[in-house]
Amino acid sequence: MSTFLKRTIVMFAAVALIFPFLADESFAAKKTKDQQRKEIRAMRDKALSKLYRLEPGSKKAIAGAAGYGVFDLFSLKILVTGSTNGRGIVVDNASRKETFMKMYRVSAGLGVGAKDFRWVFVFHSKPALNDFINKGWEFGAEAGAAAKDRKRGGALGNAVSAGPDISVYQLTEKGLALEADIGGSKYWKDKDLN
Repeated sequence: MSTFLKRTIVMFAAVALIFPFLADESFAAKKTKDQQRKEIRAMRDKALSKLYRLEPGSKKAIAGAAGYGVFDLFSLKILVTGSTNGRGIVVDNASRKETFMKMYRVSAGLGVGAKDFRWVFVFHSKPALNDFINKGWEFGAEAGAAAKDRKRGGALGNAVSAGPDISVYQLTEKGLALEADIGGSKYWKDKDLN
């Protein structure tokens, strides 16, 4: 492999890894905190409305859960590396308390492209909800959930298990995905919006 090609690959990889942070800072710099919170809440409402239409049982599952989270994600892949970043909101169903959060993930593998999608988390227990909010959360590379969660009698239909007491729906432009690759993802509180 030529030196020029190696440098080009490294340059594209750096852009793919740094771009989400630059885009996130650009988004935050142009809007007030209240505007950002309002946009995240509107994204949540729109995503939940779409989910309830595509998977009617999800409404009952989310209402009966300890809480839920909705994340707006953007993925960029250039050549051998890519990254996904986003923002979201987690809601405790008992207290109705909202926690704004951020997400980031690095991925490897050949490809070029960008995609925009939503993840809707369902937290079936208070400890799972609290751990996600208060400790942040890191799904290892092995957590690429692809098997449907059938432990709850089909109440979660096309959700996938993301760990103990956590299920995830992935919404794309085309509809509801039957898998959600959450491997390598890290979540933490958005210190600017909480």
